[in-house]
Amino acid sequence: MKIKEIRLVLGDQLNINHSWFTAIDPSVLYVLMEVKTESTYVTHHIQKVVAIFSAMREFASLLKDKGHQLRYFKINDSDNHHDFIKNLTVLQQEFNPQKTYYQLPDEYRLDAYFKQANIPLFPVDSEHFLTGRDDLSALFEGKKTFLMETFYRHMRKKHQVLMEQDQPVGGQWNFDHDNRKKLPSNTAIFTTALELTDQTAVYEEIQRAQLKTIGEIVSTEFSWTVTRSAALELLQAFVDQALPLFGTYQDAMTTQHWFVYHSRLSFALNVKLISPIEVIRAVEQAYVNNPTGYALNQVEGFIRQVLGWREYMRGIYWAKMPEFSTLNYFGNEAQLPTWYWTGETNMNCLHHSIKQSLDHAYAHHIQRLMVTGNFASLLGVHPDEVDRWYLGIYIDAFEWVEITNTRGMSQFADGGIVGSKPYVSSGAYIQKMSNYCEGCYYNSKEKFGEKACPFNTLYWDFYDRNRSLLERNPRIGMMYKVWDKMEDGQKQLILEKAQEIKQNIERL
Repeated sequence: MKIKEIRLVLGDQLNINHSWFTAIDPSVLYVLMEVKTESTYVTHHIQKVVAIFSAMREFASLLKDKGHQLRYFKINDSDNHHDFIKNLTVLQQEFNPQKTYYQLPDEYRLDAYFKQANIPLFPVDSEHFLTGRDDLSALFEGKKTFLMETFYRHMRKKHQVLMEQDQPVGGQWNFDHDNRKKLPSNTAIFTTALELTDQTAVYEEIQRAQLKTIGEIVSTEFSWTVTRSAALELLQAFVDQALPLFGTYQDAMTTQHWFVYHSRLSFALNVKLISPIEVIRAVEQAYVNNPTGYALNQVEGFIRQVLGWREYMRGIYWAKMPEFSTLNYFGNEAQLPTWYWTGETNMNCLHHSIKQSLDHAYAHHIQRLMVTGNFASLLGVHPDEVDRWYLGIYIDAFEWVEITNTRGMSQFADGGIVGSKPYVSSGAYIQKMSNYCEGCYYNSKEKFGEKACPFNTLYWDFYDRNRSLLERNPRIGMMYKVWDKMEDGQKQLILEKAQEIKQNIERL
């Protein structure tokens, strides 16, 4: 039968519930491609590349099993031109279809790439998100700031999530103040282990393609969900086992466990194996069915991340790109220390968070924000460096959600579009929320001296050097009052120690 349509599916568009797949039509050819250009624009974690390729191949098998026509370009295929447009051009010449469609990509880079194609291409929606690209901009039209809480409440009302008519269940919108507890010592964390799968074949093909990667993988014990069925099983396991304590300990960090009570659903969500609304409804229904077993702060805390923060990040992305990717509010120019790629540092918090990231391609949001991101911000690292590291190392990192979190919230390089203040802290916060300071080479209470915690010293150096940009911020004025009350001699010692740290950053 003649091919009348070609439909391109990108590697993060693996949504079997998309309307495209409702009917079996032999005249429609679906195309998936493993292309080197998408594997090398930053250096990705090996587990990330394996996970995406594996998920794509599983999705392709599912399409074939359902009876759809398919063309799949593997990374080492001799006829793979490693370019979406070039491969589609060959297919158009071969089949002469009436139209070639693609789902709107989530990254500005690819969106511009397809719009500039020298062949006719027609976009359709990916049918995944709960907002359109421009919904956030429309909501805040004429406003200087885009408050996440305003957006979140709007989304709760719009989708009637945890609502009683027009009021929030429990009488308040946000239970964040209940979700900041440190794990008690020697806590036994009972959350499900992911089913291990053998990804040796995919791993070996990636090695043969000579793709440059970072991080580690035991290819026969791959522990990420790459099918929809596995993602749904993980969702249920999370609801049953981890959700009852998720909110309380979502900010806690420990050397005892690498994901604590977090769901590990972000990769499956971001490649669209599952949808945000089914995740939200599963969590909401658990509370409805058993409100005594699921305290509201646990449930609301998780839903806020998916319904609020995730959609909000995407809205900011499409409202502010491409300019957002160039913002550098503090004019930072430093480079990331080389130990961000090894974890070999005497700072226990950074050693553990980076090693965990290299071992698992994962760290939860507080490890990313208040350890690795916090230190990069205090050090004055150029936002481009930070973006590349986060985009490459984490399995769930795609630019639409990574750059707004990193350049925005973490680095404050946007000057306050995403967050109203820089998310920086001294060692006191890390000591409060983790066991990282136990046995560390550095002393979390000292500001200067040989074993002073670098976070403490760089914290005050950060505020001192950025005073002209931050002094009038009402949320951090107290920090300058504390700084100004210090004796001049003490401030001088702190600033001198900060310079020593920067000059010897590779030996920390």
